[in-house]
Amino acid sequence: MSSALKKDFLRIATVNVNGLRAAYKKGMGEWLEPREVDILCLQEVRAPDDIVRKLIGEGWHILHAEAEDKGRAGVAIASRLEPTETRVGIGDDYFATAGRWVEADYAFQNGGGVNTTLTVVSAYVHSGEVDTPKQVDKYRFLDVMVKRLPELSKHSDHALVVGDLNVGHTELDIKNWKGNTKRAGFLPEERAYFDRFFGDEIGWRDVHRGLAGTVSGPYTWWSQRGKAFDTDTGWRIDYHMATPALADAAVAAVVDRAASWDTRFSDHAPLVVDYRL
Repeated sequence: MSSALKKDFLRIATVNVNGLRAAYKKGMGEWLEPREVDILCLQEVRAPDDIVRKLIGEGWHILHAEAEDKGRAGVAIASRLEPTETRVGIGDDYFATAGRWVEADYAFQNGGGVNTTLTVVSAYVHSGEVDTPKQVDKYRFLDVMVKRLPELSKHSDHALVVGDLNVGHTELDIKNWKGNTKRAGFLPEERAYFDRFFGDEIGWRDVHRGLAGTVSGPYTWWSQRGKAFDTDTGWRIDYHMATPALADAAVAAVVDRAASWDTRFSDHAPLVVDYRL
């Protein structure tokens, strides 16, 4: 059954919370309450399901996948709209209990009264580490994404993958890119996957980059070390990746960067995009 949107756009936010319990202690609830988010996607939740539901509160439909390794990963989608179907996992049994991929399908009437289907994914790609099994897992996960994205394109009218994808695609996405070309997160082999995601082969779009244009950043993550946040020495590794028609419907993208280092609730900032379907 489709739901009618109460406003003429759909607001979708994603944020790596770096532990949901810690984020709420640091003010995440105060950020979320006035933000009028319709679909909220979270990564690095790192909390049991009952705690997640208690913290997010009433009025949300919550899909949450914990990682088998306690205190690691975990992804969730909280939505005001009730999903018609949900799925946990990216389709490779190797990652079945990794807590890194959840999908929710929605059916609703857009502003013109037309029934529309949308699939939203909250994804958390491995950070990786050069020449270690962590990097092998990262490449395996990205390989499965190459297969899954075209399937999602066929599954719904619109598809959207959001989350902490742990790769800066271009030199615009990392302040100090020259010093990171041999580090996980900006390796040529990793960036090549994003060339495929956003190129002719798969044909999805980088929504935030499309709206921001050819500017440095806007960054979504800053190291906890030194003065990275104060000097805006950041990385743009949190994405909205959309099928073309959905990307065309995006009208605004905002990084909700905290006013100061000590007022952040995570080392990532929320990326909020409005879609007028």
